[in-house]
Amino acid sequence: MLSDHNEQYVFAPAVPSVAVSGSAKRFPVRRVYCVGRNYADHAREMGHDPDREPPFFFTKHPDSLIASGSVFPYPSESNDVHHEIELVVAIGRGGRNIAAEDALEHVFGYGVGLDMTRRDLQGAAKKAGRPWEIGKAFDAAAPCSEIVPASGSGHPAAGEIWLDVNGERRQQGDLSSQIWSVPEVIAHLSRYFALEAGDLIYTGTPAGVGPVKVGDRLEGGIAGVGSIAVTVGEKR
Repeated sequence: MLSDHNEQYVFAPAVPSVAVSGSAKRFPVRRVYCVGRNYADHAREMGHDPDREPPFFFTKHPDSLIASGSVFPYPSESNDVHHEIELVVAIGRGGRNIAAEDALEHVFGYGVGLDMTRRDLQGAAKKAGRPWEIGKAFDAAAPCSEIVPASGSGHPAAGEIWLDVNGERRQQGDLSSQIWSVPEVIAHLSRYFALEAGDLIYTGTPAGVGPVKVGDRLEGGIAGVGSIAVTVGEKR
């Protein structure tokens, strides 16, 4: 429940946020939505038919965000953690039932993110018919670069997206290969949730997802958007 701004809290609430390129101000994060299987090659590598599936979504916690340059601590209770490089959309103006042709007017900017996944726990949850949260919404599960305002960069509909692990190319694709474009994702998502300024949308990953281990260096980027790098730290 939302509280009155004048109400006294029992402790000061933390506000998750992401850096903004070229500004001392930060982008406060309200919610983190993620699109599942939004590249045909990744859908196939996960055993699904990309031609039969409308977009679907899951969420991560805003306090799971960590900045580029951080250590990603290998999460507890898992022995199979995977990387997924993604374009991140930062919503600057909210709305409900947004038309695809108007969707880009609601975008503040773009970043590069990693959807880190406890694949073994996700797989067990799927097999049992349970929610995925345990595999997707753990501590530090959402590394994210700074946000580049669309006012300066435009709206990327094509461009290389890639990820290297220890200097070896693991993932490579192009934004133009997304099954559902950014405007279509925003339009579809806004039918189910009222989007608000401060929402982030991780828009899916190309093929090549795979496991990481302690000590790995992950470096990735998206042409015209930016880059991200994290090091896998000890399990905690």
